[in-house]
Amino acid sequence: MITKPPPSIPNKTLGFIINPIAGMGGTVGLKGTDGQQTLKQALALGAAPIATKRAQTFLTELLSARPHLKLIVGAANMGETEAKKLGYTYKVIGETKPKTTPKDTQSIAKAVAEAGVDLLVYCGGDGTTRDIQKAIGMTLPVLGVPTGVKMHSALFATSPQAAARVVIEYLWNGLPLQEAEVMDIDEQAFRENHLSAKLYGYMLSPFEPHLIQGNKMESPITENEVENQAAIALYILEEMQPGVLYIVGPGTTTRTVADLMDQKKTLLGVDLFLDKQIIAQDVSEKQILIHINTKPTKIIVTPIGGQGFIFGRGNQQISPKVIRQVGINNIFVIATKSKLAKFKHLRVDTGDPELDETFRQSGIRVIVDYKITQHMPIE
Repeated sequence: MITKPPPSIPNKTLGFIINPIAGMGGTVGLKGTDGQQTLKQALALGAAPIATKRAQTFLTELLSARPHLKLIVGAANMGETEAKKLGYTYKVIGETKPKTTPKDTQSIAKAVAEAGVDLLVYCGGDGTTRDIQKAIGMTLPVLGVPTGVKMHSALFATSPQAAARVVIEYLWNGLPLQEAEVMDIDEQAFRENHLSAKLYGYMLSPFEPHLIQGNKMESPITENEVENQAAIALYILEEMQPGVLYIVGPGTTTRTVADLMDQKKTLLGVDLFLDKQIIAQDVSEKQILIHINTKPTKIIVTPIGGQGFIFGRGNQQISPKVIRQVGINNIFVIATKSKLAKFKHLRVDTGDPELDETFRQSGIRVIVDYKITQHMPIE
């Protein structure tokens, strides 16, 4: 359903920038696409652009406001192409280039701010967020459409559809502003299984806690937490069936499952288990699809702390195609009691609206302790 603005509204100006390479490293297991070398590697592994598709979803959801909007967009695939396809009134900033760089994002963001807009919306991940922050600081409100791999910053809507709703609420109904954290991690350290997050600053962003994710939070390391993780892991081990392939997502709780099997799981990657042995580490979507074509399969994931996403953040290798083939009924979500207590609902943002809606209609069963489960709604 397309979001609608109020019936009688004034015209507004929206800045709109797409980072066309954002998110390309996700399905191929690269955990980001920062730097030209990483982009080359992603392309060599068969990565496909996703930012454009999610930008289209955002602009489509915003169509009812189109008569009252003027867009200030980046040239060509940095915003112009999608605005033109969907019939928006727009002005172009920058020049058409075969390859874009962080400097292009920064210069366009600065020019958009100088042109005078009511809100700047960008499609990207944490790297793009840093580029925007470097260019404009706290000079105008900003909102992120999530299209990256690692989205630790607190400026992202929960989905492209949610971003459109925030835009309409902010521009015409009035939402308060907050100083939102700009976070990023060291991608190279991330690929080597070390999480090193850093606060780079703040930007102004509309505040709508149901539609905008918070920044990622690490799980506490307490005696009770460790015992709870071990109890969950023991139950999962007892439930594991011989001859069944298990796709195990990132996280400390999922890693505990591997620890009890005396297997060294990657903390931040997606690994494959068969008969309680790791058969492939840090796999891509393509590798997963090859394996699940020949074996019955189940998926084990844990929600991201502070955000509540079970799919669509940091585990894009477990793609809609993978989830559909495995089946929603074959998904184990595991989370400690203290972690789950912080959420009223969990979230999905797979990039497949129909699949996301299926999750919302069914909710999900979460294992919270030994033989103890809790049903959680999905937002």
